[in-house]
This record gives sequence, C-alpha cells and structure tokens, in this order.
Amino acid sequence: MEFCPTCGNMLLYELPHMDRPASFSCPTCPYACQIETKVKIKRHLRLVKKPIDPIFSEDDQNINSNKTTGVSCPDCNHGEATFFQVQTRSADEPMTIFYTCTKCKRTWTEN
Repeated sequence: MEFCPTCGNMLLYELPHMDRPASFSCPTCPYACQIETKVKIKRHLRLVKKPIDPIFSEDDQNINSNKTTGVSCPDCNHGEATFFQVQTRSADEPMTIFYTCTKCKRTWTEN
C-alpha cells in the first residue's frame, strides 16, 4: 500500500492503458506518480491441518438414533444398523433413508 505524501490518503492503483504506464494517484488531491519498476510479490502460505472434533459424540449418536434389524450391511453382512431419514429431493418424493452398520460403521442408503 502506498500513501499520498501530500494529504496522507491511500493511493489508488491505475492500470496501464495503451501508451500510459501504470500509476498511483490520490483520490482527493492532484498527486500522481508513475510506476517505473515492477515488483513481484510472492507469498508462501503453509496450511496446517487441525484435527476435527466430532459435532456429536458416539454416545449422543447412539442415544438419538433408531436401530433396525431388518437390513444387513453390504460389507460385513451384520444384521443390525442405525438409520435416519433426510428429505434430499422435492417434497413430493419419499425421504432418503441412511443406514449405518453398528459393527463396521459403514453408511449406505436405500431409497
């Protein structure tokens, strides 16, 4: 950021156009200066992955979930799963049922 030496306001960057070079100009006073050298700014950001805490604990999930024995897991063939329903399509379509195996924790859907 550059500031006007006359009034102290922040200078605006003006793009080069045809034969006019890039410049900084003050929006409140007549100060303007041409940019003569190009400066390349490099920024290196290191992203740090933080562990994500679950919103609900396993105990909360077990308390608030419905169990069923009418389905079997596609992976381990365990006969018990928890389920919940979500309206994923329009209101006149049936709700989508999501099952989670109580043994291997795999989640799948059946419409």
